Order: sequence, then C-alpha cells, then structure tokens
Amino acid sequence: MMTSRKLVILSYAFFEDRYEQNLEKLLNGILKAPKGSIVLAPELCLTNFSFDDMEKSAKFGEEALKKIKDASKDKIVSFSLTTKKDGDYFNTVLIISDGIVKYEQNKYKLFKFGDEDKYFKAGDEEDIKIVEIDGIKFATLICFEIRFKQLWQRIEGADIILIPALWGKLRKKQFEIITSSLAVINQAYVMASGSKNSDMAASSSIITPFGDRILDDSKDYLELETDLSDIKKMRRYMDVGIK
Repeated sequence: MMTSRKLVILSYAFFEDRYEQNLEKLLNGILKAPKGSIVLAPELCLTNFSFDDMEKSAKFGEEALKKIKDASKDKIVSFSLTTKKDGDYFNTVLIISDGIVKYEQNKYKLFKFGDEDKYFKAGDEEDIKIVEIDGIKFATLICFEIRFKQLWQRIEGADIILIPALWGKLRKKQFEIITSSLAVINQAYVMASGSKNSDMAASSSIITPFGDRILDDSKDYLELETDLSDIKKMRRYMDVGIK
C-alpha cells in the first residue's frame, strides 16, 4: 500500500433541474485531482433528491456512471446517487477504484424530516461495513447515518471514513462536531463532503487522526497530502483498543 496519498473533497451546489451541469462539476473535480488521490463528492451530487421524478434521476445516474468511471481510472472516487433495483429506489454510495465499482452501500438511516423514507427504500444495517481497496480500509456513512452510535461500532478500525452529505444549514455546527468526533474516536481520517446549496451546511472537511481539520466553505475543492502511517502511529500512541 502506498502510504502517501492526496485526499480530495469536492463541494459545490447542484440542482434538480441541472443534471448535465451537475455531472460536469463532478467530472471536472475528478479530473483535477492528482493521480492516485482519493476523491469524495457530496450525497446525490448528480441529481439532488429529485423526488418529483425518481425514474429520471436513477436513469441519469446509470448513464452518467460510464463517464465517471472513465474519469476515475487512476484514482479512487466516492459519491452517492439514486439507483433502482426491483422497482425500489435507493440512495447508494459507490466507491470506484481505477474505473471499476468496488463497493456499493445503500443508505440505511433515511432522514424522515426530509421525506426520504417516502421515496427511498432503506438499505440493510449489515451492509455497513469496512471494505479494503488498494490496501486501505474504507468505511462510509451517508449524511444522517453519522448520528447513530451503533453504526460507529460497525466501522471501527477503518483507515478512512467517507461521509457524503446533504446536511441542513440549521445544523451546520452539529455536522462539524460529529465529523471531527468520528476522526478522533476512531483515530482515522474522515472525509466529509457536503452540498453548498443555499439551504445546506457545506462544512466539507478533511480531518486527521489527530483531530486537525481542513475546512473552507469558500472553496469547491480541498486537497490534503497525507501519510496513512499516521493512523498506526496514533493508535500505538493512544491505545484505545482499535485494531
């Protein structure tokens, strides 16, 4: 495993009536990221929620995926999109490595205050797990899921925790507190990517195992050169039982 990695966060506004422009923003961010980097984009960044036309949203995501895979051939890229399976719609996070989808996870904890449960089918808790890609242990929680402590236990031991989000502006401080806590408690890197739509929190950040955080809401692109060996160093120095 290459211990030196660049972590890249994409954060921008995206809209239900601008699918092609949303895709263009995502592709431009992926292509801007250096070779070998790990890139995270926001939750549902291709279509936003699009509750008025879930079929169109799912179809666009399926069509856009080929272009995203092509752009991801020399890096690891993660984001969530609307998918359809057996007549049900899911909010699905993907991890793509070298142009191949290596991991899929459906959102388990749907945000009822935003009517997500009326349009999406919930995933299974058992599907929330650590996956190893290119020697790195990844885990992902989608937005609202970071509030549930039992899900924290499922991802203990991950090297990098990915959090694609569409988090409301009124709870901005809570998002920042929880994501920082995830990094410190798990002694892991946390990558959090949020929407910059006017009613959303933004608060995209990269947080180190030591609790240091890069956050700048004025930027659509954040990048941090990291040494993943810092994870082992922190866990040896402050042994709290994470294996």
